[in-house]
Amino acid sequence: MGFQQGLSGLNAASKSLDVIGNNISNASTVGFKQGQTQFADVYANSLNGSSGGTVGIGTKVSGVVQQFTQGNITSTNNPLDIAINGGGFFRMSSNGAVTYSRNGQFQLDKTGNIVNAQGAQLTGYVANAAGVLSTGAAAPININTSDIAPAQTSIINAVMNLDSRKLVPGTQTPVTIPPVITPVVFSATDPTTYDSSTSIAVFDSLGNSHVVQSFFVKVDNLNVATPPTAPATIEWDVFATVDGVLIAGAGATANSIGRIGFDNLGKLTVATPAFSLTDPKAMQLVVPVNTGAVTPINTAVDIKYDFTGTTQFGSDFSVSKNTQDGYASGKLSKFNTSKDGTIVGSYTNGKTAVLAQVVLANFTNPNGLQSTGDNQWIETATSGTALVGAPNSGSLGSLTSSATEDSNTDLTGELVNMITAQRVYQANAQTIKTQDQVLQTLVNLR
Repeated sequence: MGFQQGLSGLNAASKSLDVIGNNISNASTVGFKQGQTQFADVYANSLNGSSGGTVGIGTKVSGVVQQFTQGNITSTNNPLDIAINGGGFFRMSSNGAVTYSRNGQFQLDKTGNIVNAQGAQLTGYVANAAGVLSTGAAAPININTSDIAPAQTSIINAVMNLDSRKLVPGTQTPVTIPPVITPVVFSATDPTTYDSSTSIAVFDSLGNSHVVQSFFVKVDNLNVATPPTAPATIEWDVFATVDGVLIAGAGATANSIGRIGFDNLGKLTVATPAFSLTDPKAMQLVVPVNTGAVTPINTAVDIKYDFTGTTQFGSDFSVSKNTQDGYASGKLSKFNTSKDGTIVGSYTNGKTAVLAQVVLANFTNPNGLQSTGDNQWIETATSGTALVGAPNSGSLGSLTSSATEDSNTDLTGELVNMITAQRVYQANAQTIKTQDQVLQTLVNLR
């Protein structure tokens, strides 16, 4: 039995060198988790159960345990690369067979699936056409690369200041009471018939762009030398054209689309035609669009004006906000993954949409996972059942797009371990040599 301790030590040291060599060879493998060799001493069973004077018969490898510590995060130029910062594994599916991985090097296949180098599909929650995620069972993620449909403009949000010093168009002698006004008929091509104007591009149901221009015509004069009692409300008529064609409105003045009014503090208080004024600051004018253009805006849907925040102060006309909610069709130009795994697509029309959400899986005992190679593990009875959820929640880490997680192999430490294992191997070999010399001495006795 004298050689057994040395032989077991040689085997253990050899196994340790195998693990160290595997760690070193995978120092550049994305998502690799280094192994650690664990040893246990070995004793022969005693017939009388006493072990007080028993000498051990060597050592054995009790296990090779992977160290699931965090690797460094390295940026890449591939937007499909994803790094996990914290706990969890990517959940992969290959023809229904589920595996788990920390390697986040992904690419799109020809059908739009996000896959790894072995063709396994990344799984998560898939979004419907409205961008709502189906958070039931995780399924392979497929990126829909089709164009985003256009949306017809339904509302224009305009915030501006109308100059209270402006006069009613046609005012000839503002110093008289009442001032002399020569009536004028509004014309979009005659700047003397309106006080201010602004324009914005809107979209029809096919995504075609049209220009809506709004004109503001003051109705009440206050700029007189000795004004009488100021009216409670100063009003402005609003006119509009689409692609240069006047909208036939139903406002108080012929062809106007409505009227807005301000109190003597310059705050918006009135908007007509008839609207609910439960909140005087949230008023809208409906513009029925029917221009007869080649690609008209759908006449079944009106465009509304929202003038919330518009004022009438004694300063120059200015526009601080002029937006609308329509857009043209757009092609998917890029997409990125947020910390919580949400994949958001960006389109050429400036819009964004939720496409899917990557899920992560964690285990009560990650060391119970069985490695299958190719940077992947499978679930076992020892690991426990996979706990699947959204990244950055519970025990699951966050994600970083355009990045990968480096191998957690400590190359310097492994080189030191290799030297130590080599010395252990040499020492065990020396014990065998010494045992051999002792036996040779006994054999040579006469």
